[in-house]
Amino acid sequence: PEFDNLYLDMNGIIHACSHPNDEDVCKAALSEREMMLGMFNYVDRIVTQIIKPKKILFMAVDGVAPRAKLNQQRSRRFRAAKDRLDLTKEARERGEIVDESAAFDSNAITPGTEFMAKVSEHLKWFVRKKMKEDPVWQRVTVLFSGHEVPGEGEHKIMQYIREQRELGALGADTTHCM
Repeated sequence: PEFDNLYLDMNGIIHACSHPNDEDVCKAALSEREMMLGMFNYVDRIVTQIIKPKKILFMAVDGVAPRAKLNQQRSRRFRAAKDRLDLTKEARERGEIVDESAAFDSNAITPGTEFMAKVSEHLKWFVRKKMKEDPVWQRVTVLFSGHEVPGEGEHKIMQYIREQRELGALGADTTHCM
């Protein structure tokens, strides 16, 4: 099907491209360059080969979550750190060599971290480059909401859609892909 608007909650893409195999603690982490290139390729494939939006591309990265969600996220982050320690211990018990300094800490994918600031800057650069060079990207309006904007990606997307509907900017026949 053809879609007018494409909405990407970028955190799923960031997670998949920054640490594709959390179970293998012995494998060296991807370099930052490999992570960024993976994100670029992932997004570009969705935009130019799979969906090919006609009007809007909205990319939303999770910002600071509402207060009610913070405790849940904190608990998830502590659990992820504990799981990583458990996997490291199990690997060592099997006699495997584990270089903890080479592992990617998924807690870096948290609003306000240095890593997320780099991700945002790199994604903005990528969008500018694609809009200059790629005809598929040139025909759409690209909106980017980074980690510095409060709210989870999916909430930012829905807020944008609600606002556009209130303004009458979205017709009843507008097609959306999330």
